[in-house]
Amino acid sequence: MAERVSFPSNGGTSEGYLALPDRGSGPGVIVIQEWWGVVPHIEDVCRRFAAEGFAALSPDLYHGESTTSPDEAGKLMMALNIGQAEKDLRGAVQYLVNHEAAQGDRVGTVGFCMGGQLSLFAATKNPAVGACVVYYGIHPRVKPDLSALRAPVLGFFGENDVLVTPEAARDLEARIRGAGKTAEFHVYPGAGHAFFNDTRPDAHHPKAAADSWDRMLAFYRDRL
Repeated sequence: MAERVSFPSNGGTSEGYLALPDRGSGPGVIVIQEWWGVVPHIEDVCRRFAAEGFAALSPDLYHGESTTSPDEAGKLMMALNIGQAEKDLRGAVQYLVNHEAAQGDRVGTVGFCMGGQLSLFAATKNPAVGACVVYYGIHPRVKPDLSALRAPVLGFFGENDVLVTPEAARDLEARIRGAGKTAEFHVYPGAGHAFFNDTRPDAHHPKAAADSWDRMLAFYRDRL
């Protein structure tokens, strides 16, 4: 089952896309959008998680807006109210933790591009995040406090990514470990930015996408 849902967010209401396993319940995962918004690709990722037995929720951080234009996406990303996004993410985490289809008292987070940085950010803000996955995360105004990180971090990056270079990825991994936390990063040969997005033939790298998906599922099943 998959549907749009509303959930409490710091005294207000936010919305998101929720996909649930066909039978029973499973671990919960928060799926955080790229700079495009909660577009069909992100909804499909939620449904893919549900098919694997997870309860997946993608909070709509743009509150109804989305785009296919890179220029407009850049404007939406830079206009994002980080304080409100933190509240929306916190509300999404609590909604999923309390949902009858989500097992346990912890959830995973995963995000792509802008959402990758917000996945790490959410993990530093919410003790209920038990496992954090970052796909080529970037946002110039989001600075996660790594000292507050509780969850282990699994990161995926592309060798040919000019936005989040392998050097930047290794630096982040070193800083997480330097803060006394757990991190495991993978840099895929031949892959660039947005390699997981199978709706973008110019960016999609099937081998890297498939390997990272399998690693992510195993990570969540072990940690959640």
